[in-house]
Amino acid sequence: MSTQEHDTTAHSETIRWGVLGAGGIAAEFCTDLQHLPDHHVVAVGARSSGTNTAFADRFNIARRHPSYEELVADPDVDVVYVATPHPQHFDAAMLAIEAGKHVLVEKPFTMNAADSRLLAGAARARGTFLMEAMWTWFLPHIVQIRQLVNSGRIGKIVTVTAEFGEQFGADSPRAFVLEQGGGALLDIGIYPVSFAAMLLGQPTDIIAAADLSRGGVDVTTSIILRHSGGAHAVLNTTMLAGTRNGACITGTLGRIEIEPEFFRPSSFEIIDTATGTRERVSVPHVGGGLRHQANEVGRCLRTGLTESPILPLTKTISIMETIDEIARQIGLHYPQRG
Repeated sequence: MSTQEHDTTAHSETIRWGVLGAGGIAAEFCTDLQHLPDHHVVAVGARSSGTNTAFADRFNIARRHPSYEELVADPDVDVVYVATPHPQHFDAAMLAIEAGKHVLVEKPFTMNAADSRLLAGAARARGTFLMEAMWTWFLPHIVQIRQLVNSGRIGKIVTVTAEFGEQFGADSPRAFVLEQGGGALLDIGIYPVSFAAMLLGQPTDIIAAADLSRGGVDVTTSIILRHSGGAHAVLNTTMLAGTRNGACITGTLGRIEIEPEFFRPSSFEIIDTATGTRERVSVPHVGGGLRHQANEVGRCLRTGLTESPILPLTKTISIMETIDEIARQIGLHYPQRG
């Protein structure tokens, strides 16, 4: 598959989405999808009838399914967006794949690499499209940064730093419950880990340390990744405080600084090491940013691809392998599926 970046602004046919789950991230997705005239949410499925009705009314969705099984069987749905809590991602995505639907699965893709491999194998056998909804990879400023790095503008990458810290409180009880996939690593740490993987690939060595809550979830985790060729990534995540949430890519000729919040629509600066000059790159943006991953799904479907060349399943699996090793080192033990 080609790894070329593509412009996905012009399409000829409508992509019809079914949303599986009706929580906060599903609402953000539906809101941002309104910026794409050729993408429409035509159905929603949730197990709570009250939640289902309220969500459908809010987004003017006509087809309201009382079960996930009915949603994935809906003949008017082209793609299922899995927006459940992450311990339910595997079962929901597999249900959609077995129904012959294309699938976009919220991050983290699954709870571990073994389940990611199973999902990928099922989709490949069925011939359906499957992708992780790591929306940051498709944001305009990140697309530009990849192009700059690939062009050699900052030379060979030496270090990547990234952090994501947010204060979770009483309004986020699930984040502190191990059985519900809680913890900083899977909730928000996935962003810096995925960012490093996007730039450097899979690490050869991993060092991680964390503080765990009495319930067994990680509340603060620090990670060092060493990659072939000598590049290092230094990553941090915490649920106890809001951090700057920026990122920096340092190369032999210069560096790229992204602030604020590298994982959302943002701008960045390019600093030339030799001269010290700074070039500010502003990237105007409307909306929350979740539509860009949907755009990529639509582009792939229209060109007959069952995986995104930007974020293929092999990449998602390798990221989950890194997550698995970090979890092992810090003593984060999620219940096994089934």
